[in-house]
Amino acid sequence: MSEQDDDFELSDLDDKELVEQIQDDLYDGLNDEVYEGVEILLARNWDANDILGDALVGGMKVVGEDFRDGILFVPEVLKCAGAMKQGMGLLRPILANSAIDLSLGKFVIGTVKGDIHDIGKNLVGMMLEGAGFEVIDLGINNPVENYLNAIDEHKPVVMGMSALLTTTMPYMGVVLEELDKRGMRKDFHVMVGGAPLNQEFADAIGADAYGRDAARSAEMASGYASSVNAC
Repeated sequence: MSEQDDDFELSDLDDKELVEQIQDDLYDGLNDEVYEGVEILLARNWDANDILGDALVGGMKVVGEDFRDGILFVPEVLKCAGAMKQGMGLLRPILANSAIDLSLGKFVIGTVKGDIHDIGKNLVGMMLEGAGFEVIDLGINNPVENYLNAIDEHKPVVMGMSALLTTTMPYMGVVLEELDKRGMRKDFHVMVGGAPLNQEFADAIGADAYGRDAARSAEMASGYASSVNAC
C-alpha cells in the first residue's frame, strides 16, 4: 500500500465516492473499511435500506458476476461475504425496525436428510444475502418436517435444498412430494443444488429451478423474487 493510500480517509469522500469505495472495499474483503463506510453513511443520515441496496448489494452483485465468470474463487468470495456481514451488522437492527422493507424476501435453505455437507450451501446463502435476501439457514440433515416448519414460520418466497451425496439426492423428491400433497407449491419457488445434481434430475423431481453454482443460484432466485414483488 502506498503512502497516499495510508493517508486516505473515507470521511473525506462525498456520498457517491463513498458508496463506490464501500463497493471496492467489499470486493477486496476489507471488513473494517466496509464497517467504517457504513457508519459514515449512517452518520450522514442515509436510510439503511439505501445503504443496503446501493453499497452492499451493489458491491456483492459485482462479486457474484466475477465469481460466475471465474475471476473470483471461493476463498475470495468468502472474504467478500465476511466484509458484507460487517456492514450488515450495523444495518440489521435498523432494518428490523424499519417500516419499509426493500429486501427481496425470505429464502429458506438447508441440506437434506442424511447429508451433513454444508460448504456449498453456506456459499449459496452468502451470495443470496449479498443479493438482498433474508436467508433462513436450516443447516444440515433436514427431514421434511424441518422444511415444513420453516415454511409455516417464515413464509419464504424461495426454498432451497442442497445435497452432495448421490444417496441423499432422492430425498429432495420426498420433500417435494409432501409439499405437493399439502398444496403448498404455489406459494413459493423451490430450487435445488449440489455437486451431483443436474438439470435433468431437477426436472425429474419437479423442482422449479436448478442452481448449478452459488452465483447462478443467486441470480435465478433474484430474478424470480423480483418478478413476484413486481406483481
